[in-house]
Amino acid sequence: MSSTDTLDALVPARAVFHPVVDLGTGAVVAVEAHAAPSGPSGGPVRPDPASGDVRRAVAAARAAAELGTPLPLQIGLRAESLASGADLLGELHRGLGETGRRPQEIILCVGGGFPPARRPALAAALSALRRAGYLVGLSGLGSAHTPLDLLVDGASYLLKLDPGLARTADGDPRRAALVASLVELAHRLETRVLAPGMTTHDQVLHLRETGVRLVQGPALAPPDWRPGMPVSIPVTGGREAPARPGAGLGPRVSEFTLPAVTLPRTATAGEVLTVLNAETGATSVVLVDERQRPSFTVDRTRFLLQLSGAYGHALHARRPAARLADPPRPVPRTVPAIAALRAAGAEDERVYDDLVVVDEVGRCLGIVRVADLIRAMSR
Repeated sequence: MSSTDTLDALVPARAVFHPVVDLGTGAVVAVEAHAAPSGPSGGPVRPDPASGDVRRAVAAARAAAELGTPLPLQIGLRAESLASGADLLGELHRGLGETGRRPQEIILCVGGGFPPARRPALAAALSALRRAGYLVGLSGLGSAHTPLDLLVDGASYLLKLDPGLARTADGDPRRAALVASLVELAHRLETRVLAPGMTTHDQVLHLRETGVRLVQGPALAPPDWRPGMPVSIPVTGGREAPARPGAGLGPRVSEFTLPAVTLPRTATAGEVLTVLNAETGATSVVLVDERQRPSFTVDRTRFLLQLSGAYGHALHARRPAARLADPPRPVPRTVPAIAALRAAGAEDERVYDDLVVVDEVGRCLGIVRVADLIRAMSR
């Protein structure tokens, strides 16, 4: 049996993967990984739910690393685990780092209970994770597990709807109204919404019309889905999402931000080519420095054209990809989308190049596709 066959036989038993699908492009933009509890490595078993939660998170990241996907990784954690202290937080950071992933490539979705007495410890943990560069999200939006004021305090990268609420919004006007209000709230908080657990195409279409762009569930991929496998995108039948009410200068660029595919700025052209071949939906690769700040962007079309020419691969594959890259076009996450669109149009030769969304200290948070801004501003 080959090593690939061995991996195929082992990984499904200990890890499950779900694609995060962008309905705007039909591309998989991130991979969620779940790992089953692992047995003790030796010694007596100590009932410690928080440690077990962290071990499962690290195991999920390791399983994804074995599959070699370059897409950003989404992992779930319980709020109680993060509030258990700096030692456990350090264990999480070390374990995730050992998988070869940089923090900005990992979306940590925090759910579970949020008892008032643990809020200070949780707030400190979330702040520490963000300072380290992790993309932090909150899950269970719309249920009792996620207090709404935490959405303001947390400045979340991603808000994940409660799966049951997301599924039933299509057939229940009251639940549909609640989901629509939560999506509007998320937009006003300048973040993005993920709807998990979609089981039918009608559910997906309804959430799309509500303004949700990122979705997951059996309606899009089978239970045995792996990175690189196709996903099923429902056809809209020509229906357009209704224009949502805006305020001031309209939606912020953060509403259109998608997870970025990143590599170190020292990556070779061959390494970038491997990533683009593995992820056909990726329109660019962002080359980042040791502080996770964008140094270069590699546009998919121009890069592949240069490597496909005579002797292109032989000339470039082992040399730095930065030679074939362009300066990044950074935009702060709080910039109005219309301002970002104008900035994109300032460079005639790179009008449609992806914009790189950055935080307050210049770290890469994701990308924005100019075509998405054009569609949104034309409504």
